[in-house]
Amino acid sequence: MSIRLSSTLFAASINFKNSKSIYTDRSRSCRFSVRSCVSDSPNANKLVLEVKERLAKDCTSLPIGKNGRDDEEMILWFLKDRRFSVDEAIGKLTKAIKWRHEFKVNELSEDSVKAAAETGKAYVHGFLDLLDPIEDEKLCVFLLEKALSKLPAGQHKILGIFDLRGFGSQNADLKFLTFLFDVFYYYYPSRLDEVLFVDAPFIFQPIWQFTKPVVKSYASLVKFCSVETVRKEYFTEETIPSNFRS
Repeated sequence: MSIRLSSTLFAASINFKNSKSIYTDRSRSCRFSVRSCVSDSPNANKLVLEVKERLAKDCTSLPIGKNGRDDEEMILWFLKDRRFSVDEAIGKLTKAIKWRHEFKVNELSEDSVKAAAETGKAYVHGFLDLLDPIEDEKLCVFLLEKALSKLPAGQHKILGIFDLRGFGSQNADLKFLTFLFDVFYYYYPSRLDEVLFVDAPFIFQPIWQFTKPVVKSYASLVKFCSVETVRKEYFTEETIPSNFRS
């Protein structure tokens, strides 16, 4: 499974792998890897219940159910992200749940993003190129949700690959790039394992230096590399995306 946010700014595709093999469809640029999720604290279950009870008491307006205030898997993930600080996890989780409700993430579907998808800017399996502000942001979140839903049990992290070949200053959409990193930082914390910027031209460097402070800690996940590195280190001959083939 892969997500591609192709062309003008970046191409991105989401693929999955574990320690033994790569699960991928043919896509282009933003690839996502997965790792096992285990409780890092012996009191994890106790802390999850504490967060759940506090949200039930203090945040009754928040929705319940999957990705809601009583979703124990989601609570655990935010606790892990905040190193099991209950107060910090509650603060970040509350913001994320409100955003999901306001952004209507659960209502996103193939039909709801059809108009943006039909432009050819984005497509699952080789994914799309997101440029129009609101509809493209919805499409991005929909594809991300779809990708995460296909992760094997116990695997949660993804790796992003951005194909920057042919990038020019006219392609720079810093607003969308900031949106993408904000989504990962605030609403999908610790889901992103590494980001590859592939064959970035010289003109991209000052743009990245300007953007780094905006994307916060995720800047440390970025690795600049060549197409050859992607071929040799991240895919097999069978799984290499067609646009990265020799």
